[in-house]
Amino acid sequence: MGVTTTDHQVPHKSTVPATKDQLVELFLRERDGTPPGSPGNRKAVLMLHGRSVPALAGFDLQHTSYGWAEALAQAGYDVFMMDLQGSGRSPRPRMEDPCNVNPIHQAAITPNPLPGARTHSYPYQLTNSQSDLDELTTVVEYIRTTRSVSKVAFIGWSAAAFTMGPYAIKNPAKVESLFLLAPIFPPKGSATPPAPLPVPGFPTHLLTRAGLDTAWGNELLCANQREPGMLDVVWSALLDNDPIGRTWGKILPSGRPEGVSRYRNFVTWGWNKTTAGQGGVLGGSVPVLIVYGEHDKTANTPQPAPSPALDFSVPALYDAITGPKKLLIKVDCAGHQMPWEVQHKNLHNLSKHWIKHTDAGGKTQGRYDMDANGVLSPTP
Repeated sequence: MGVTTTDHQVPHKSTVPATKDQLVELFLRERDGTPPGSPGNRKAVLMLHGRSVPALAGFDLQHTSYGWAEALAQAGYDVFMMDLQGSGRSPRPRMEDPCNVNPIHQAAITPNPLPGARTHSYPYQLTNSQSDLDELTTVVEYIRTTRSVSKVAFIGWSAAAFTMGPYAIKNPAKVESLFLLAPIFPPKGSATPPAPLPVPGFPTHLLTRAGLDTAWGNELLCANQREPGMLDVVWSALLDNDPIGRTWGKILPSGRPEGVSRYRNFVTWGWNKTTAGQGGVLGGSVPVLIVYGEHDKTANTPQPAPSPALDFSVPALYDAITGPKKLLIKVDCAGHQMPWEVQHKNLHNLSKHWIKHTDAGGKTQGRYDMDANGVLSPTP
């Protein structure tokens, strides 16, 4: 099936404190696989990234069979991928200045481009739950208007749950279903925003190649869980979405910088065991499928965290959802980076079926395990 690719710049009045009330353009890539002559049956899908991985590196990886959005478009869906401000190809206010980097990351870009330790020129966290929610709202309305659809199916990875979950609860008439991969969920997280905003801190985190290798490697606990060479493929994709970060970092023997991947520092609230169960919306009018890897130590905190806001549990989200249309699937031999691992094809197939039928193999509720062949069995 033919797929048409279009990059959109979506106008938005910013509520990020650093650019409040300024008109910005949010990046949105569309891969449309809707069959010709069937606009009335168009099914729109919106994919939202997490904390450190921009949309295209996560969902549109141009390597063999790893393009998740491409797989969905080939199945006949109209698929959109958005970057929030501070990520990927959307605006990154206050992030161009290297002195605005997390102090513990400054060594990675000293002396290129940072000549030495510096204080922040913008001493605050960049974005927050409200600004993210406002940007998601703008993009959803843009899709609904330009593609003449009343509802959008959501797919969110990792910290996208902080935005897509509350949006669905507040706007159930606009959300067809919710597919959450490795959702970050603090059962005892804050329900209310801190005061005042913006919160003191810094706007920019950095991911280095070594940092990605270590974090990913800690969750590679099965033989052949990741194909050879995937670290280089992913790292290249991250730098492709950060032309400034590509020029930072240590200088390699080739004379070129190794590069870093910049991502926003943000403060969250409004996503906990109380809000997730509000009104019975999740699992009620908005069916929910939650998927995570058995070796995921990112979305499941191995040890109790010092702060409730950092104590995460995927099964706790399933428990908090009060509606009956909810599924929890644990995937064998997979970690937090499942879209880049061998199990990615089963992930694609699961999401394609879910978007069409809002079930998994005919199942609409319960806990299941998925093996390497994509076969589901009840969780013991």
